Amino acid sequence: MNYTETLDYLFTSLPTFQQDGALAYKPGLERVSEFCRKIGNPQRSYFVIHVAGTNGKGSVSNMLASVLQQAGYQVGLYTSPHLTDFRERIRINGEMISKQKVVNFVSKYRKDMEECELSFFEMTTAMAFDYFAQNDVEVAVIETGLGGRLDATNIVIPAVSVITNVGLEHTDLLGDSLPKIAREKGGIIKKSIPVVVGEKSSAYNLVIEDIAADRHSTVIYAEQAFECHRQQHEGAVQVFDMIRTRDNQQYTLRIPLLGEYQRQNVATVCAVADYLHENTPLSISRRAFVEGLRDTTLITGFRGRWQRLSTAPTIICDTAHNAHGIRLVAKQLEEIKEGKLYCVMGFCEDKNITEMLALMPKGAHYIFTRAESRRAATVEHISAIASALNLDFEFQPTVATAVERAKSLASGDDTIFIGGSTFVVAEILP
Repeated sequence: MNYTETLDYLFTSLPTFQQDGALAYKPGLERVSEFCRKIGNPQRSYFVIHVAGTNGKGSVSNMLASVLQQAGYQVGLYTSPHLTDFRERIRINGEMISKQKVVNFVSKYRKDMEECELSFFEMTTAMAFDYFAQNDVEVAVIETGLGGRLDATNIVIPAVSVITNVGLEHTDLLGDSLPKIAREKGGIIKKSIPVVVGEKSSAYNLVIEDIAADRHSTVIYAEQAFECHRQQHEGAVQVFDMIRTRDNQQYTLRIPLLGEYQRQNVATVCAVADYLHENTPLSISRRAFVEGLRDTTLITGFRGRWQRLSTAPTIICDTAHNAHGIRLVAKQLEEIKEGKLYCVMGFCEDKNITEMLALMPKGAHYIFTRAESRRAATVEHISAIASALNLDFEFQPTVATAVERAKSLASGDDTIFIGGSTFVVAEILP
């Protein structure tokens, strides 16, 4: 098979959550564990930072990978979903896996994958583990796909675990309350291995602490380890003045990610990097830390998080696709005081669209659309919700026509926001 045929096989022969949603969810570690044993357990060949969370895990994973690369390590980065290219999921030192390596892996292990009845995500996870081992990766940043306890990535034994936050998501699969979902996220905590928690909350702290206590693991709350004393914008970067609480050490950090919500993610990265430097063989100098954060998007190719695409009018996109993430995006949109706000949005059918739209600014003009995905919500579904919320809205048949419509309505001092779904953002990125 060539690369196109290989991708076709992967996306049509194996269930994929990105395309099929809950129908593709195959919880449990037995299948991926069995397959990884067959290929030599490659995930044991390097240090691992394992990252879970409702939101922020992509930002945290990319920033950590960039910092570790600047520290001189060969760094693997495994994230999901991809935006425009399947190979975005698997990177070493910022470079995507080659098409030929994807073809080679599938050709070599296709029979074994089918015998083990792997899902698309399980196959992709094993491919990443193997690719990292074959290319002498020293440390890998591994992002969970869904939940944590039964996620295919949870066969790793990490140097440190990370839970960015816990919000209501995938309630049909993970549970209908924050404590239930926290128990699934907390499932990545391993015996005697600390966990860094990015966001404290009385709604789920005790759940995570109970799991950690049962496994003799230490909980490190990022916001207790590092405090942010200043956050401001300087052009296309954000500047954070962070203080390490144990010794009042000060850090001025610049990151090329503009969302206000990155404040919590930066504190999380600070806490993780500090733990690695102080307690593991992974040494991270102050210079590597500062420069790694500064060059995150340049090194890892990270996109789609409060990304400014143009000015006059200002066009911003963000991949937030659940209420927990939309709440933070909406808060930042509400702070835009100049001009009119136009929101180009589409959603996945299996999301709580009512809850998400209820959080968005009421004074905006909405242009709803449907991305090219089987999971995309229908015009009728979104229309009924928007009408019930008394929103000012219209529809366009495609993401491209919706964006063009917004541009035709907006003047130079207006703002166009594009989001609601990863699929919508993917269609407007180059």
